[in-house]
Amino acid sequence: MKAIQCHHYGLPETLVLEETKVPSIETNEVLIQVKACGVNFPDVLIIQNKYQFKPTLPFSPGGEVSGVIAQAGENVKHLKKGDNVVALCGWGGFAEYVAVKSTRVFKMPEGMDFTHAACTLYTYGTSYHALKDRATLNPGETLLVLGAAGGVGLAAVELGKVMGATVIAAASADDKLIVCKEKGADYLINYSTEDLRARLKEITNDKGVDVVYDPIGGPLAEQALRSVSWKGRYLVVGFASGVIPSFPANLPLLKGASIVGVFWGSFAEREPKQSAQNFTDLVAWIKEGKIQQHIDKIYTLEESPQALQDLIDRKVKGKAVVNVTA
Repeated sequence: MKAIQCHHYGLPETLVLEETKVPSIETNEVLIQVKACGVNFPDVLIIQNKYQFKPTLPFSPGGEVSGVIAQAGENVKHLKKGDNVVALCGWGGFAEYVAVKSTRVFKMPEGMDFTHAACTLYTYGTSYHALKDRATLNPGETLLVLGAAGGVGLAAVELGKVMGATVIAAASADDKLIVCKEKGADYLINYSTEDLRARLKEITNDKGVDVVYDPIGGPLAEQALRSVSWKGRYLVVGFASGVIPSFPANLPLLKGASIVGVFWGSFAEREPKQSAQNFTDLVAWIKEGKIQQHIDKIYTLEESPQALQDLIDRKVKGKAVVNVTA
């Protein structure tokens, strides 16, 4: 099979397209013929050995796929050969076939194409888990989304509106904020040209925001934490800026606030029933037209390294997708 391989850690330019063996499966796994693979920030980290999971070299990046089951292990009862599925594989998705534990594989919603299906699990799964399970976001509360035009950020904007919140979208450029407005954001902040804290005070009448969704970290993190309301929740989602922030411990004390970690991959592994229920909720909203993946660009398998580089360069609004055999 064809696969994009990482033989040594580095930037996307070090990845190579080559022929390799189709992976074998264990009794609790399925083999998926990959149709499409979502492009996500952990893919950038994992090829540089900066991610929580560290697969053995060589490996293929790509942690979120859609495709068709080519083979099911003997202990797998809820899936069979020929099923259209989506899966959180962690890595291995930039290839024609990938082996995945059956607990991380879900049947694809009827009527959804493979390209859009490959954009459902990671972004919406992360953002819904963050807002529902970790922040317990309530209708009428105010949600600030940093990096709002990125994949998980844009999903958080959409889901915040569906869940009844007032959504403030913050991003680094006006063209990115246009997309956020189209997804329902009530207020927009360009933090490259505007003072984030001053604008948040203005928008909230100095009350502060109830929930901060932060997938980028860096210098804006402390400003956002300082801008939460009494009993506010600051969600640590990721560090797309490349800088992990440090906070003075008195900040959450003074606000009665919480700093809450969001690690959706581990949640999906440890709490599969709740994760499956979240996925059911998301599928229902997709079918009802309440949320819709924003696909910025589609790449071929050969163009996968460029897709990752575009993500690093912050050229992607919403999601990028690699069509493998779609």
